[in-house]
Amino acid sequence: MPTIRPSRDTDLPAITAIYGHHVLHGTGTFETTPPTEADMAARRADVLAKGLPWLVAEDAGRILGYAYCQWFKPRPAYRYSAEDSIYLHPDAAGQGLGKQLLAALVTQAEATGVRKLIAVIGDSANTGSVGVHRSLGFTPVGTIASCGWKFDRWLDIVLMEKSIGAGDSTPAEGAA
Repeated sequence: MPTIRPSRDTDLPAITAIYGHHVLHGTGTFETTPPTEADMAARRADVLAKGLPWLVAEDAGRILGYAYCQWFKPRPAYRYSAEDSIYLHPDAAGQGLGKQLLAALVTQAEATGVRKLIAVIGDSANTGSVGVHRSLGFTPVGTIASCGWKFDRWLDIVLMEKSIGAGDSTPAEGAA
């Protein structure tokens, strides 16, 4: 049974390899060149410096996937909205691990004060990601057609959202 835990520096080689696979073979990300381990370390450090979670799923010492959230936009008014990202090792797909990672991420994001999680799902044919998000209460808010070009074809993105914690039912703390 995999354990979901905060990521560590020592997880970066596995995180980089997992993401690199998706860059080269998948449409869940619109990147076309795999980032280096140093690039991924900088991305992770940026997320953690903002007090946001970056989690991994580990089983018997092997990293099977990871999930994190990042501010949806850099402007201050977006400071309660974050975009989630989940990537699994190809061997771990279809076993419920994405749902476990996303559920843990929702809990961690809420603990940091996030009130809205937004999924920007690459490729409208990515039914696995859409299904995982739907199973945890994310609702579709739209599709942006043909906004990415990868693997010699146009790709859509599917937008989904989930209010967490108090959501928009109360004013934001310290709001003016």
